[in-house]
Amino acid sequence: MNHDVKDLKLAKDGRLRIEWAHQSMPVLNRIRERFAAEKPLKGVSVAACLHVTTETAALMQTLKAGGAKVALCASNPLSTQDDVAASLVKHDKIPVFAIKGENHKTYYGHINAVLDTRPGFTMDDGADLVSTLHSERSELIESVSGGTEETTTGIIRLRSMAADGVLRYPIIAVNDAITKHFFDNRYGTGQSTIDGIIRATNRLIAGSNFVVSGYGWCGRGLAMRARGMGAHVIVTEVDAVAALEAVMDGFSVMPMSQASRIGDFFCTVTGNINVIRKEHFKVMKDGAIVSNSGHFNVELDLPGLGDLTRATRTIRPFVVEHQLEDDRRIYVLAEGRLINLAAAEGHPSSVMDMSFANQSLSIEWMVKSGDRLENQVYPVPEEIDMAIAREKLAAMGIKMDQLTAEQKKYLASWQMGT
Repeated sequence: MNHDVKDLKLAKDGRLRIEWAHQSMPVLNRIRERFAAEKPLKGVSVAACLHVTTETAALMQTLKAGGAKVALCASNPLSTQDDVAASLVKHDKIPVFAIKGENHKTYYGHINAVLDTRPGFTMDDGADLVSTLHSERSELIESVSGGTEETTTGIIRLRSMAADGVLRYPIIAVNDAITKHFFDNRYGTGQSTIDGIIRATNRLIAGSNFVVSGYGWCGRGLAMRARGMGAHVIVTEVDAVAALEAVMDGFSVMPMSQASRIGDFFCTVTGNINVIRKEHFKVMKDGAIVSNSGHFNVELDLPGLGDLTRATRTIRPFVVEHQLEDDRRIYVLAEGRLINLAAAEGHPSSVMDMSFANQSLSIEWMVKSGDRLENQVYPVPEEIDMAIAREKLAAMGIKMDQLTAEQKKYLASWQMGT
């Protein structure tokens, strides 16, 4: 079996960590049990470009249990857990192409390796797989029936492709499922980002000025957790409604030009490019710590910072010190890549349980939908979203009310008033 991982000797440790993740993923576990019995993905080939973590391993095992032929590569050069990658190869016989710290050439070489399996479906985290397929491996597209995308950044790219008429197969926006972005983006990103920053720096959050760029679901979660750690949270935004919401939630809102002068910690979660730019780095205080938790490192203008830098050194793992011409120091975490996955372990398993349940059921839905979908970006079917929520509640031992017949009739009528 073709593969490229760091060291297969790491497989034992990876297997134990995957087992630990399973304990907090009851919804996906139940889906895997059904898949193993029904084989709804029999004969289906899936190429996945995702963060290679313990939770992703549970997803790959679920797809394989359903009968799918699966190949996996990393969606970020720094997010791979090498022991997990080794375990998937050795114990699950799943081709994995991922090494933590891989360079640009290897990263795209790995993407092409999973495309070499001639997939019928794609599963993406940032749309690099889809982009490569459309731009460099277009000869394979005719055999692709559909795909899924799990990030805000990826959905932005794919909707642009659809709007330009160049998207050549249908994609389900798993990222936009309620049971994904309400929980994964808010609670998962919030906790794991703080975890990554603390692991990388071992600095105290309490009492600091913590600047959050972007107040979408990821920004909401991060701002909430930073405040919970005792920080004074400052939000920067370009959307008036989001900025107003941040104010109403009790956070300070100001332009980055102002926030950059007073921030101690900075973290971007926007999905856009050059959110923190050269002019912002110019006025940051000595010792400012800068990170990103959006999917791509382009949120930080690192070339602009490089223009201001006299010398650099790695002072801790995942912490690069930029010494400026006036001797101020700015610290960039994890090369500006996803701090929660580069310096920590990503989202907790209990959150990814819902996200990967959406992935599994969306692929199954697309397989059953056949050729009736157009080359557009589709939402996760509402019935899947609600089923996952009910399963999660049941797994937590939580019950809720049900509408009575009278209530259903009332909600469906227009005759009944005051």
